[in-house]
Parts: sequence; C-alpha cells; structure tokens
Amino acid sequence: MPTLYHSPFSRSTRIITQLMLMDRLDAVDVRPAVVRRQDGSGHHDAANPHPEGKVPFLIGDDGMAIRESNAIMLYLDELNGYPLGIAPGQPGRGAFLSWMCYYGGVVEPAMVCAFSGEVHPAFATAFRSLTEVGAQIEAGLGDAPFLMGERFTIADLIMASAFQWAPQLTPDNAAVRDWVARVTGRIGTVPVMEYEEQAKAALEAAA
Repeated sequence: MPTLYHSPFSRSTRIITQLMLMDRLDAVDVRPAVVRRQDGSGHHDAANPHPEGKVPFLIGDDGMAIRESNAIMLYLDELNGYPLGIAPGQPGRGAFLSWMCYYGGVVEPAMVCAFSGEVHPAFATAFRSLTEVGAQIEAGLGDAPFLMGERFTIADLIMASAFQWAPQLTPDNAAVRDWVARVTGRIGTVPVMEYEEQAKAALEAAA
C-alpha cells in the first residue's frame, strides 16, 4: 500500500481530493505531517521523510519515493488505470501531460510573483503573468467544459487548485472563472473539506 504524507489544507489536499474522486482513499496509507505555514506556524516534522519537510510526499509499495504534486498525481492515476487521466497512446496525451507540467513550471511561479508584488523583467520573460496564464487556459478550453474536452481530469484538478486557494488572483477572464466554478463543483461531489477538518483536528490534538 502506498504511503502518503499529508498535511490538511495544504498542497497535498488535492492528492486527497484525487484519491476520493477515484474512490481509492482507502488504498493509500495517509500519514499526518506538520509543515511550516506561511504565517510562521508549524515546523519540519521529523516523521516526514520529504527532504524539505514539505507535502505531499509519497512512498510506493516498492519503496520508491515521489515528490511534487503533479508527479504524485500522475503516478496514482497510472497506478489505478487512468480514471482521471489520459493513458499513453490515447488522443490528448500530449496536451494532458503539458497541462500537468505547466502548473508547476508556469502557474505557481506566476502566482508567487503576483503575491510578492515583484515583477522583474527576467521573471516575466521566463514565466509570463497570470493574465497570460488565463489566456492559455481560455485557449485550451475552447468551447469545452474542461481542459481535456468533455472529460474532467487531474489536469483540471491541479490547474484550478491555484485559483481555489487564492481566488483573488484568478485572471479577470469569464471563461477561466466559469471553468474554476465547474472544477469546484466536481470536487464538491466528495467530502474532502470534512476530511480535512477532521485531519486538522486530529493533528492539533496530537501536538
């Protein structure tokens, strides 16, 4: 059974969401972990094997360690037969992988730039802005409800998670706002927030 190191209401929440949507949460050993938060609270949990004390962190049945949300999400999707992804050789595989990597390579850096208020020319040249991110999402959607057409995938889950976490940074783009709302509605079909509240209470009680 894979082991997931998870801290409630963090980047690893989307892994819990994915597992719930796949109905595979009971197939993973979820280990609670304390992490450093932006407000200065928390610490590097010695029980968390992530070298930087972050989450998510996954250890497979064979002892293989996997870090970074997009890598973990792709691994879990493959492990379970691609219920929320595009399998190798299937139409759309290239676009699917591109969106999964675009999140970490462009979206998160652009979000950090927007939060910090720093817009260095080199940064803008390398990663672009959230306005351009919004334009890319709109172009990717076209007339479809999700990034991969009619089908909701983990590409939607990870891409929209940034704007669910910081809605004030959602690009001023109707197509993007509507897409985020659709993804949020899809996530709302599983009790992830209830799970996170219980996990948070348990972690605080154990402190």
